[in-house]
Amino acid sequence: MFFTYLRRELRRRRKAALVVASGLALGIALVIIVSSVSSGMSKAQDKVLQSLYGLGTDMTVTKAAAAPGSGTERPRFEFDAKDDDATQSTDRVMVQGFQTLASTTVDKVGKQDGVADAVGGLSLTVMKVDGQFKRGEFKQSPEDGAAAQGGPRGGASGQPQGEVQGGGASFDVNSFTVYGTDVTQQDLGPLTSSKITKGRTFKATETDAEVAVVDAAYAKEKKLAVDKTVTISGTKYTIVGVSTADSGDAAANVYVPLKQAQTLADSKDKITTVYVKAADSQAIDTVKAAIQKNITGTTVTTSADLADTVSGSLSTASDLASSVGKWLSIAVLVAAFLVAGLLTSSAVSRRVREFGTLKALGWKSGRVTRQVVGEALVNGLMGGVLGIAVGLAGAYAVTAISPTLTAQLGSSGGGGGMGGGGPMGGGGPGRQTAAKTLDIALTAPVSLTTILTAVALAVAGGLIAGAFGGWRASRLRPADALRRVA
Repeated sequence: MFFTYLRRELRRRRKAALVVASGLALGIALVIIVSSVSSGMSKAQDKVLQSLYGLGTDMTVTKAAAAPGSGTERPRFEFDAKDDDATQSTDRVMVQGFQTLASTTVDKVGKQDGVADAVGGLSLTVMKVDGQFKRGEFKQSPEDGAAAQGGPRGGASGQPQGEVQGGGASFDVNSFTVYGTDVTQQDLGPLTSSKITKGRTFKATETDAEVAVVDAAYAKEKKLAVDKTVTISGTKYTIVGVSTADSGDAAANVYVPLKQAQTLADSKDKITTVYVKAADSQAIDTVKAAIQKNITGTTVTTSADLADTVSGSLSTASDLASSVGKWLSIAVLVAAFLVAGLLTSSAVSRRVREFGTLKALGWKSGRVTRQVVGEALVNGLMGGVLGIAVGLAGAYAVTAISPTLTAQLGSSGGGGGMGGGGPMGGGGPGRQTAAKTLDIALTAPVSLTTILTAVALAVAGGLIAGAFGGWRASRLRPADALRRVA
């Protein structure tokens, strides 16, 4: 009887049911689209962060760079006196971005509760100066030349008159970045943000070998290739592989074994960064607090901290999706619920004679209320199905169009943390004052959780509308129906 009456009433009131379902569908569709776009924003930011610190890294441990004027050594270049036109070259290898930490810090970090793995790295900048000096030529003045033909020679002092012409110096300054990686643990660190496209990566036995992996863009610029050599501070490194960054710029131009990097920088048993992987991604803040408490003098930066430094259209769109979009979807959803409730209540008012007659025939108030709630719940479910369809279509449209957003991560000029100018910030070592810009294609993935949320909202909308109508129906009296009949 319940379902028979329900089916008949829904057919008879198709237009009213469609209006209620459409209102709920609009709110549910907007929730799905905003949720999927927000999820896409989150994945886009993860892609940006992954390009900076590599796969698997949840946080970094560093020591902030010394303040300017606190004894930091400035680069100096010295050249020997050589013959004219002789080409001279000199390198200066400098630790990039941070003060160094002892290599033992890696073990200390690895022993902290909640840390699954930790590995150290050393970020370097190499400044290479090449050029030559050219001696100028002395040119006598015309008057002095005439005097040399028989007249008095020279000025009042008797010295030849003239000037030195030509000569000077021409030098080219080339700066590139080097990252010392622990070849025995290559699952963490900036190198994991690139793929080996030619040759191979390091072997675990090459802890102190003179081998290197170069970034593809740098290799193309300098015409480098596998089996060729790259010279760093007078040492020739055989190129064993060429890596290509998954997105944007690579973390460094050249990668060498950690011990070799320490030798180049005269920083034995020193590192600049510890890359940390947490055992539980939900306990990152707890791990961060433990490291800061137990290892003094360090700065711990999580990927969430680095995300706060991302700017550009990606950041703007993410803020809009998480603030304006969220509140807009909530406002539309609340309005849809209220409209559905009011329409249901209004429909009950127009059915006073019907419900009053049913009560006169013996229907209890509870049965009338259940009938109204059942109709509203079906309307809500229809609205949910329609809303999910529209929401999925909207999310698919966003993914199909894939609007391009820019993400810019500026460096803080040598501060601590991921954004401080090491490989975790500003696009890698040697980019303290630069900003890394990436173009990210936006997608709108729809998760099962979002679908289940939409179903729950549909049911909730139906129940709310049914509550309005049921309350109105429960107050009807048989006498009202009899007066309407009269």
